[in-house]
Amino acid sequence: MARSTRRRAALADYNAKRDFDRTPEPAGDAQSDRPGGGRMFVVQRHRARRLHYDLRLEVDGVLASWAVPKGPTLDPGKRHLAVHVEDHPMEYADFEGVIPSGEYGGGDVIVWDRGTWEPSATDDPAAAIAAGELHFDLHGEKLSGRFALVRRDRDGGGREQWLLVHKNDDSAEKGWDPEHHPTSVKSGRTNDEVAAAPAALWRSDLPPGEAEVAVSATEVPRWEGPTPEELAALDALGREGRWHLQGTRLSLTNLDKVLVPGRGDEPPLTKRDLVRYHACVAPAMLPYLVDRAVNMHRFPNGIDRPGFWHKEVPPRAPSWLRTWRNPDADEGEAENYIVPDSVPALAWLANYGAVELHPWTSRIDRPGEPTWALFDIDPGERTSFEDVVLLTRLHRTALDHLGVTGCPKVSGQRGIQVWVPVRPGYSFTETRAWVEKVSRSIGASVPDLVSWAWRRDERAGLTRLDYTQNAVNKTLVAPHGVRPRPGGPVSVPIRWDELDDPGLRPDGWTVRTVLDRLADVGDPLAPLIGMAQDLPAL
Repeated sequence: MARSTRRRAALADYNAKRDFDRTPEPAGDAQSDRPGGGRMFVVQRHRARRLHYDLRLEVDGVLASWAVPKGPTLDPGKRHLAVHVEDHPMEYADFEGVIPSGEYGGGDVIVWDRGTWEPSATDDPAAAIAAGELHFDLHGEKLSGRFALVRRDRDGGGREQWLLVHKNDDSAEKGWDPEHHPTSVKSGRTNDEVAAAPAALWRSDLPPGEAEVAVSATEVPRWEGPTPEELAALDALGREGRWHLQGTRLSLTNLDKVLVPGRGDEPPLTKRDLVRYHACVAPAMLPYLVDRAVNMHRFPNGIDRPGFWHKEVPPRAPSWLRTWRNPDADEGEAENYIVPDSVPALAWLANYGAVELHPWTSRIDRPGEPTWALFDIDPGERTSFEDVVLLTRLHRTALDHLGVTGCPKVSGQRGIQVWVPVRPGYSFTETRAWVEKVSRSIGASVPDLVSWAWRRDERAGLTRLDYTQNAVNKTLVAPHGVRPRPGGPVSVPIRWDELDDPGLRPDGWTVRTVLDRLADVGDPLAPLIGMAQDLPAL
């Protein structure tokens, strides 16, 4: 049988099990074998219904595959079950990402090991597999030495059960456990990290050589924060003065005015403190603001006095500030908005008394197309933070079931939000309807915790899962944005596993502490910026 014909027949089972309109996996075809020397092998750590490792060996232009629940090991004393599964296409060898829930093999996948392999005692590995015994040498980054696969019997579903063993050779290592080596040899990331932010997806509608598409649809600019010398110059200013920041001259006023009272033993925050924070956090915050109109919640006399929302560009705004005119503004609505795109712009906004910054979820070039679908878990008076965490976990379960990537963010007040990136082309009507359906499904599972009443005084103190934020010019506070509360709490993106931290609080990070967190753990929401993600039909 010709090799391409054998490959087409071998992949028929693989293709029949998958809906390539939903899964990012590559579709197998009958292409000729790849050029180059040496047979390829790959081991993928795959979290589907159960964790397992997929061992794949290149044989006659396809990847002969076994699912190994306990993974391959260098320990010659171990005999690990290996279930023979359908052959996979060669393009699958480099796949690292998420297969949507509900699809065959739904879950997250990393390239755990890879390299080349050689059959031992046979020149025809396909015939050896058919006969039920294959001896082979691996040359990988984690695995090496002589292995054997031996067929034993079939399970209740008719699948062949094999044993995978490592021979007692120079590469053998007693007690070697694959779970002690959990990272990808392709990206250095764990399954958790790939699940939270897959770096690429496979497009089955494209040729195999073009199927791996980066999830980031836009190149996000990078900014540098202020230098120590610039911060020292800010500290040296009196009550007011001119501050030169990254080549821009800022006229700062009332720098010693208290804008935010302290919390506990902490001193209050002055306008100088807010200007400093906005300048220092700018590299992390600006990716969520650039190319977007911003609504300002201003407290020029401090948060102890009523604040007000400000959208229109003020008459005396400096000419270097980027602005945008909304062509769809109704009569009486704000038309001209500030579009922060630099570190000096954020510092200027702080000096203007804009304690809270709320960016649009659409960009100014496509104001009717959101780039985020937002879930807002808005607690009522009777809602404990434990209830909020429970509801957030239910959101994670729902998104996992749908094969959708999102990231939670503590609000800095009492709630949590979940931000879901979406590809270009969706309307606000579509994202709002999608979020509402998911929210109502979640709410139906815990009806004692959720109210759908519009007015807060009609909710009986219960939580509202607010899908209505998915509308043009409806906004939530920016990631790393300050909230107008004592101590200056900050809205901070978190990892899903941080929901299990008993010390987690929705207002636990403040202006004084969040920069240390960013330096230590980074921003788990940042990899999702620009992710071109489809929202599956419900």
